[in-house]
Amino acid sequence: MLAIQAERAGGPEVLSAVERPESTPGPGQILIRQEAVGLNFIDTYQRSGLYPIPYPSILGLEGSGVVEAIGPGVTRFVIGDRAGYATGPLGAYSQAHVVPEGRAVRLPAGIDSRTAAASMLKGMTAEFLIRRCFPVAAGDAVLIHAAAGGVGLILAQWARSIGALVIGTAGSDAKAQLALGHGCDHVILYDREDVAKQVRTLTDGAGVRVVYDGVGAATLEGSLGSLGRRGMLVSYGNASGPVPAIEPLRLSRGGSLFLTRPTLFDYVATTADLDDSAGALFDVIASGAVKIAIGAEFPLSEARAAHETIEGRGTTGSTLLIP
Repeated sequence: MLAIQAERAGGPEVLSAVERPESTPGPGQILIRQEAVGLNFIDTYQRSGLYPIPYPSILGLEGSGVVEAIGPGVTRFVIGDRAGYATGPLGAYSQAHVVPEGRAVRLPAGIDSRTAAASMLKGMTAEFLIRRCFPVAAGDAVLIHAAAGGVGLILAQWARSIGALVIGTAGSDAKAQLALGHGCDHVILYDREDVAKQVRTLTDGAGVRVVYDGVGAATLEGSLGSLGRRGMLVSYGNASGPVPAIEPLRLSRGGSLFLTRPTLFDYVATTADLDDSAGALFDVIASGAVKIAIGAEFPLSEARAAHETIEGRGTTGSTLLIP
């Protein structure tokens, strides 16, 4: 079968297509014949070495398709079920992938494989951010960086459905218009405007209750300056590089602020948590409150080009690899 391997840590050039024999599922495992694979920023972190993995390694944590084989003791799935996963194990950049049954979920009738692979990792990230890390309530003002990105579009729509005032940031007029059409009440162009100043204007000086920041180093100052008293900065990604160290007194002087650096994997660590998170996501999609925007699709064999595009800020919404 075709798979895409990172030969070593580095740029997109370290990715190569390889032929691998298909694995047989062992006890508690299922083999998914993949119909779509999700491309996520964490894939670029693992490829680059920012998040070290063993090399060489097949990349990818998210995919969906049809269960083609099951191992001994499997009880959650039968052959022919439609299934998706978003937290690994590594190896999703392939035509078929073996996954522990406890890390996969059955796809409801209204969720096709492309929607699942485009939404599960990003959507479950949005779910834990908005429901469990900082539970957003009606009337809260929130700031979402990269609001036209995969997580940002879902976060903004979800927050709007709760009744929050949603302020987004974007890097171009086109991305701003996309964000405004997907839940944002206001969008700030961070390359041209002072984010914190604009947030204060939009909130009558109060600032926001929470900032959801997946960008990292480049947005840190704007994020801290946008928070109101006892607000929380949720730093969940490093698209522009890791956030530098912050002295605790900086949080005190900013208004007794909170800072957290969560990861999805800790919020779906058990199968019960995984089922709850995916179920909440599928519910908001089915209700129409959240629409999944697929911005680009690449053949699996063109994974290198897909990585170059996402790192060059050339994508909006979710990006898929099609085996």
